[in-house]
Amino acid sequence: MTVTGIITALIVGLIVGALGRLVVPGRQNIPIWLTMVIGVVAALIGTVIANAIGISTNTPGVDWGELLVQVIVAAIGVALVAGFAGRGRRSTL
Repeated sequence: MTVTGIITALIVGLIVGALGRLVVPGRQNIPIWLTMVIGVVAALIGTVIANAIGISTNTPGVDWGELLVQVIVAAIGVALVAGFAGRGRRSTL
């Protein structure tokens, strides 16, 4: 993988993480850097899943099916991490 490919993958991962966070309802009590790390990981896992089920194709433009799978994986990741992070906090009510 070239340097350009790595930078592109990171940028796509950051966008996927932000979109995943927007899809999850409510407020997530996790730092933005953790959301971006989840996005990068979700982009990689989402690509693997899209390839495995035959959604991903080599198109000259944006592969919307693959992007949708990546955002869904990111939303699940953000929800899981936010749920685990919120579990350790006590309510002040």
